[in-house]
Amino acid sequence: MASIFRTSSNSERYFAALAVAERRALHSFFDQHIVEDRELGYFALDEGDYNALPAHLAARVVHTIHGAMLDEF
Repeated sequence: MASIFRTSSNSERYFAALAVAERRALHSFFDQHIVEDRELGYFALDEGDYNALPAHLAARVVHTIHGAMLDEF
C-alpha cells in the first residue's frame, strides 16, 4: 500500500513518508521503500504490494527500510 503526503515542503514530505515506512517495517516481512515522485513529492511503498518492484519504481527509490518481522519461528 502506498501512502502519499501533501505537506508544504519536500523535506516534510520525505520525513512523513519515512515515519510511515518505519512504522510499517516493524510489522512486516517486506521492505518499505520511500519513492520520489516529481508531482507527489515522496511516498512510502510496501514491497509486498508487488511480486518484484517494477523498474520505473525501483529507479526512484531513495531509501529502503528492511522489514523487521522474522519468519524463523
